[in-house]
Amino acid sequence: MDKKSIWKSYRFPIILVIGIVVGALLGVTLGEKATVLKPLGDIFLNLMFTIVVPMVFVSITTAVGNMVNMKRLGKILGNLVLTFIVTGLFAAALVLTVVNIWPPAANTSIQFANAEMAEAASVGDMIVNSLTVNDFSGLMSRSNMLPIIVFAIISGICVSACGGEESPVGKLLNNLNDIIFKIVGLIMKLAPIGLGAYFANLVGEFGPELIGDYGRSMLVYYPMCLVYVAVAFPAYAYFAGGTVGVKRMLKNIFSPAITAFATQSSVATIPVNMEACKKMGVPEDISNIVLPMGATMHMDGSVLSSIVKIAFLFGVFGQPFTGVGTYAMAIVVAILSAFVLSGAPGGGLVGEMLIVSLFGFPAEAFPLIATLGFLFDPAATCLNASGDAIASMMIARMVEGKEWLTKRIASGEVEA
Repeated sequence: MDKKSIWKSYRFPIILVIGIVVGALLGVTLGEKATVLKPLGDIFLNLMFTIVVPMVFVSITTAVGNMVNMKRLGKILGNLVLTFIVTGLFAAALVLTVVNIWPPAANTSIQFANAEMAEAASVGDMIVNSLTVNDFSGLMSRSNMLPIIVFAIISGICVSACGGEESPVGKLLNNLNDIIFKIVGLIMKLAPIGLGAYFANLVGEFGPELIGDYGRSMLVYYPMCLVYVAVAFPAYAYFAGGTVGVKRMLKNIFSPAITAFATQSSVATIPVNMEACKKMGVPEDISNIVLPMGATMHMDGSVLSSIVKIAFLFGVFGQPFTGVGTYAMAIVVAILSAFVLSGAPGGGLVGEMLIVSLFGFPAEAFPLIATLGFLFDPAATCLNASGDAIASMMIARMVEGKEWLTKRIASGEVEA
């Protein structure tokens, strides 16, 4: 590739990285004074979060409503669940191996702060509240992403049953979908400035405290994330589309990965992921369903971070992190804690409360694990969100067959 083609292919992620690096340098230089830049970052995030609810609802309803064959929807959803579970188990197997070889709490000395924890809801209540809301107004909030997705799927099925994309509502939905993505395109032009300002504030406010007693956990977690990205992501992409799939993944994965790392929100990354999937060749009806659901259900990075946090707490409180029962419980709790994330920055606090509660750790464990959550969240969200795009490729292969990508390229549906 010559310089022009490299710039054309990677222009947006390069500009994003430059914006973030400049922001980080400003944060180091200005220190706490960098908070003056925080409003610029907040404006960008607020715009992204404002558009995400109508985007998720309309894109899923349109994708499902346009389907004449409901068997295809069932096939997409079935393979989606299978893909999310299998990739989550691979992530769990990796992290359980790593934390047993390199215990994250070894030689760590931590002073606990006094903290009071609110009473955690039961697992049953969390499942109900994750999937449903008790009032229609609850569907207007990004904190209820799974209920929005459930309602959108139901709405799409009913649109399909009443005429699909040729019906008046179907045509309206398709037009709304186009309009929303035009809005997303305009908002994304602000990304380099917004993310740079956001990062400047984070580094300025928390930079000096990012290592400390948590250094060993970070040395365990971040290299493990790199190993997962270097091994699992190409393997998944190869399964999805062979060498062509790997090349397309590598060419288009950086924008969602960088956006997720900087915003620490899978939901805020959905618009960027949509564009990346389109360039990767994933059919829109698949990506429009997989990406919003993946933002709250496909959490490989959060599974990795949650099990490291659990192993860390076991070590701090002098409990042996061994045994099949302990490992199984850790996997279940990690998946549950990831499942209740709202997709917003800081949403992991709910999952961390769940970890502390279900394992019976004392209340003092919460501020400890919350600090780890802050340190792990950028990489965890990066893996979660970029993994959603790769999962979309895998699901496309399972729904449309092994040669799905080469056929779409040959037919001209996707640029070669």
